[in-house]
Amino acid sequence: MNVKNTPNVSRRAFLAGAGTTTAALTMGFAMLPLGMSAADAAGANMFSPSMFFDIHPDGRVVVHISKSEFGQHVGTALAQILSDELECDWNNVEIAYVDYDARFGLMITGGSWSVNWSFDAMSRAGAAGRKVLIEAALTKFGGAASDYTAENSVITGNGHTISYADLVASGVEARTMTEAEVAGLTLKTADQRRFVGKDIEALDIPDKTRGQANYGIDVEIDGMVYATPATPPVRYGASVKSVDDSAAKEIAGYIKHVVINDPIGTQTGWVMAVADSYWTAKKAAEALKIEYDLGPNTGVTLADIHAESARLIETKEANLLVVNDGDVDAALKASDTQHEATYTTGMNLHMALEPMNATVEVKDGVYHIHAGSQFQTLVMGLVPAALGIEADKVVFHQQLLGGGFGRRLDADYVVMAVLTARELDTPVKMIYSREADTLFSFSRPAATIKLTAGTTGKAIDAWDSSSSSSWANARMAPGFLLPDLSGNEDNKYDPFATNGADSWYTIANRRVTNSNNAIAQGAAPAGNVRAVAPTWQFWAGESFVDEIAHSVGADPLEMRLAMLDGAGQNAGSGATTDGAKRLAKVLETAAEKGGYGKDMGAGTAVGLASVSSQERAAATWTACAAQVTVDKATGEFTVDKLTIVTDVGTAVNPRGVVAQVTGAAMWGFSLATMEEGDMQDGAITASNFDGYTPARMPDAPEIVVEMIESGHYPVGAGEPATTVVAPAIANAIQIAVGARVRSLPITADKVKAAL
Repeated sequence: MNVKNTPNVSRRAFLAGAGTTTAALTMGFAMLPLGMSAADAAGANMFSPSMFFDIHPDGRVVVHISKSEFGQHVGTALAQILSDELECDWNNVEIAYVDYDARFGLMITGGSWSVNWSFDAMSRAGAAGRKVLIEAALTKFGGAASDYTAENSVITGNGHTISYADLVASGVEARTMTEAEVAGLTLKTADQRRFVGKDIEALDIPDKTRGQANYGIDVEIDGMVYATPATPPVRYGASVKSVDDSAAKEIAGYIKHVVINDPIGTQTGWVMAVADSYWTAKKAAEALKIEYDLGPNTGVTLADIHAESARLIETKEANLLVVNDGDVDAALKASDTQHEATYTTGMNLHMALEPMNATVEVKDGVYHIHAGSQFQTLVMGLVPAALGIEADKVVFHQQLLGGGFGRRLDADYVVMAVLTARELDTPVKMIYSREADTLFSFSRPAATIKLTAGTTGKAIDAWDSSSSSSWANARMAPGFLLPDLSGNEDNKYDPFATNGADSWYTIANRRVTNSNNAIAQGAAPAGNVRAVAPTWQFWAGESFVDEIAHSVGADPLEMRLAMLDGAGQNAGSGATTDGAKRLAKVLETAAEKGGYGKDMGAGTAVGLASVSSQERAAATWTACAAQVTVDKATGEFTVDKLTIVTDVGTAVNPRGVVAQVTGAAMWGFSLATMEEGDMQDGAITASNFDGYTPARMPDAPEIVVEMIESGHYPVGAGEPATTVVAPAIANAIQIAVGARVRSLPITADKVKAAL
């Protein structure tokens, strides 16, 4: 990577521009010549037509992956897309996860965006490379371009046959292709594809199973030392008054401590203990005696956060208008029956198995950072700002991630490491202890959602959604904030706190408002936990639809299907073409496959939910039928089976999609029934897996996944199923025993109280 091509980005400039539209994120091919010559390690010719891949003279095709890998095998899917159009031999395909380079555009892995954002760009990169190779063969052998075909890394035409390897070894002359030319390339139809749509083994599995894959925590640099934090007793807002390290100095291997004064405020009140090993650093951190100013959030509790959200919803003083269709107030007044309910979620943590870490080496004034990140562009915006240096003095070396789930979208662990490195004259590996990783996570926010609806007969005439929580992107990426519908450009909301409230149901009069809870924003800075807002917005919305249906004597399935008529904006366009109709199809299929409506005996029932996660513009149509058995005497319940049906448009690697959907459903089950974070006295109460308990293997229900192949443009698979499970379980419990639970997690005590 040539870091001098990296633009100078101030924190303000970066954050202001971080909300670039998806359409602008695909690479512009005119930025690099196609067919430019390069040399491989042996000095031989190498075909490097763009940033997306190389072909070596031995025939190897190395696909460059700018997305982060943390178990979803994204590199294999992206390689399938490119290789299909390149017409190469899959046996020669390799993948390489690249370091940060601004020319890749916004380097971020989240939101189930990777395949959706990359499919067209990777397809055209492959097609453009194939075109240039055929032109090179044409130059060598003569004839017309129409004489030549390419298949399985071999070009045939005009009486000649030549492999990609031999052609590259002989040299391929540089060729610039304009954006218009690339946009005009004819891509394969579905029936012509050889790799897309096929179950292909993930290319990264062998290295992982052999222990050869490099994660951030595996990085070793000669002469490096170790650092780990001593953390304050409140989540945010503390500052260090004094440090006594006399006890730490008695520990062999202790080097020093570093007080972290982070000018951009990613974490507050931290002191790093530095030593010759991690365990020595951890022991020294525990021995430091630190006096703190605990700041303004020392008394905040989870109950305080929910109370403030409820107050904001009732007073409407901070409401921002997100959706405003028809006349909700008039429709509510005119309706036969009004319905109202409030739903809540608690704080939920990421709990990645590889704790946050980064290794930093400063060479000739340049900071070389080795870490796994989901948002490399954010790192490259915040690190120079924190250090007060130019961006060309930072090089980010991407590593594999041992778990992410949104946690590594944040850059605090990198900032902590570089601020520590600035105080040392040797490379440093900084590792969060498990306790620091848990206590100082950027949690899923505690959210409150109040819903009001009006019905006439069995039809919903009006829908009013008002929610409040802290906003992750007000803190980490304000460029993602959007102007609300008030007409005041200063009124901006975080769409990642409202996605899911703008459902695909046809309701003539609908309003969605949202407010930022300042108490939560200060005391419990939110992050983006897997699936983000749809995990609480669909929890509320899909639960409320069932409540309304039961109240008016309607069947919940039939009520949903009646609203999924695809009228108006709900017809969709582009990747969301056929919109609500596709959602209706997965819902009907889930109901049929999952046994909805069948008599399963006392205490057992199937509940439904249907979602369009992650965002309306990139919806993945997903439905769940949850079979649940409830003991009415105790409230104890068992989730017997989850039937998930999903339409991802085009499944690039169907086996990979099923694995992702299964994992997402399991995550949703864990959030719905097991995970409960808390805050007391300004601190997250759990510090390890004994105090925060995600589902274990014995807890897992049977999970059945079915895909509907619609052939539309591909959308994401990693998160949508997470958002559909909780409401389906709650709806099943209501059908089984008549108990309605409105707060997550769903527990036996809450079921019993609702009976």
